[in-house]
Amino acid sequence: MFQVLLVDDEPLVRHNLWTLLDWNEHGFQLCGQAHNGFMALEMMEQSPPHIAIIDVNMPGMNGVELNRAIKERFPAIKTIMLSSFDDYDYVRESLKNGSIDYVLKHRLDGATLIAMLNKAVLALRQEDRLFKERIARQALEERINPVLIRDYVVHLIRGGGMEASLESETFSQRNNLYPQTFSYTAAAVQIIPFRLLTESYSDVQTNRLVQQVVDMMQQSLGDIHERTAAYVEDGRFVVVFANKERSEFAVMSEADGRIRKIQHALELFLNLRCVTAIGHVCTSLSQLGSSYSSAERELDASSVKVPFAENTPPRIMDHVVGFAGGYKERVSLTIEEHKQLLLSIERLDTQDVQALISSIFASISHQPIHSHTVQIIVSELMQTGDKALKTWMPSIEAAGDRLPARSELGRMGSVGELEQWLLSFYADLLGLLKQHRVSGAHSRHVTQAIHFILERYPGYVTLELAAGAIGLNSSYLSRIFKEETQRTFSEYLNRVRIDAGCKLMESGRYTIKEISNQVGFTTHNYFFKVFKEITGMTPQEYLNSLGKG
Repeated sequence: MFQVLLVDDEPLVRHNLWTLLDWNEHGFQLCGQAHNGFMALEMMEQSPPHIAIIDVNMPGMNGVELNRAIKERFPAIKTIMLSSFDDYDYVRESLKNGSIDYVLKHRLDGATLIAMLNKAVLALRQEDRLFKERIARQALEERINPVLIRDYVVHLIRGGGMEASLESETFSQRNNLYPQTFSYTAAAVQIIPFRLLTESYSDVQTNRLVQQVVDMMQQSLGDIHERTAAYVEDGRFVVVFANKERSEFAVMSEADGRIRKIQHALELFLNLRCVTAIGHVCTSLSQLGSSYSSAERELDASSVKVPFAENTPPRIMDHVVGFAGGYKERVSLTIEEHKQLLLSIERLDTQDVQALISSIFASISHQPIHSHTVQIIVSELMQTGDKALKTWMPSIEAAGDRLPARSELGRMGSVGELEQWLLSFYADLLGLLKQHRVSGAHSRHVTQAIHFILERYPGYVTLELAAGAIGLNSSYLSRIFKEETQRTFSEYLNRVRIDAGCKLMESGRYTIKEISNQVGFTTHNYFFKVFKEITGMTPQEYLNSLGKG
């Protein structure tokens, strides 16, 4: 509904206009009547109408003067001028000040009035459409301009030469980028560990995370035309500082302060940790790529390689990629490490799993946490754990919710922290698998006894030790264990040990003597005896059946 204000000093004219047509029926509403120009302006201050119908000849402030004031103070209001005289000067002045039309009172009828009102509505709608288009265009430009600037910055740090220099000056001038600048500095910022955080993300989720990081960094930096944050690749970002200071010390101090602010904001608001490095100061945008390269070199610099840990178990030592005094470079887990890890998980051997993980991390501890090697190896270790969970607990929904949250990886600041997280991950994983393996219609005490066997079968295990650990009389535990499992404690223990021995044989990596020791048998002969009782074959016959004898 369009609001219309009547402005005329003659009550009869205002009454005639009021009754000339059914205003509401045509989409209009009379919002008031003013006796003169001053009163009309006061009413417009309170509630501006869409349209004002104004008498040209009024005392105090005539219609032409009022129309001029409306154009200055309320340019959105459309005006229609009325007069008793056909005066060309009035017509010209009114139209000059933006009136929709000028009509003589004695010629005014309903049809003429509706035509003029609709003409005003058309102008209002056109202006509204143009206004909305302008706002939308401005909003689009506000979104596009930062995108173009960031694309330009990334192109700049990857380019060089005279062409880049000319492009830099042209783009910078056109976008008012880095005005009154004496020098430039580029910094590299790496989210750790980005690959591990995003490997299960969709492209949309990854892009959303990247945008959140860029927005947070830019918020810490301030005006994008003074300092710019942009995404490069693989969780790495560039920050460009345009320096107004001539002192290199002042330049580096400000850059360091801004970078620290970014680190704090990312950790506080996005739960992400990052490593950073600041490049050298340069005097032109075309040299910015060199500054960024120096920052990247510092960021990716590796520490001195470390020797083997003395306490690495011999059976794990065989699978470490290394040499005396240090480690060879590696990019992923070896096939042997994959096999050993899966075998240890299947055997529920927590000690073996932890020793293997520790030996793997010993071989990469000299690498930066954000390096591809560390990210890939940790990713493979996590994928192996996920695979084991899906293989041996396929019917258990949301089992992963009972493991350490992947979101915690964003706060990891060192390879050592990653190692501790993975040790915790696998400890919980093996706990879930053990719990699943003993699940069934067993009492609490029998379940505890089975857990005791699964945890300790490679070592010295007796009924008395299990009973003592649980807090029961050994005779009572023996009786209820047999009732619930249909096996004696010793029979159950031997079956667990022989099952583990079979898995080790299937791996093809150990001798029969080594296997008998690893699964808890004190003598080789007793292992042979129990093995044949349970499987119906000797260990050698079992190996032959596997084609490995």
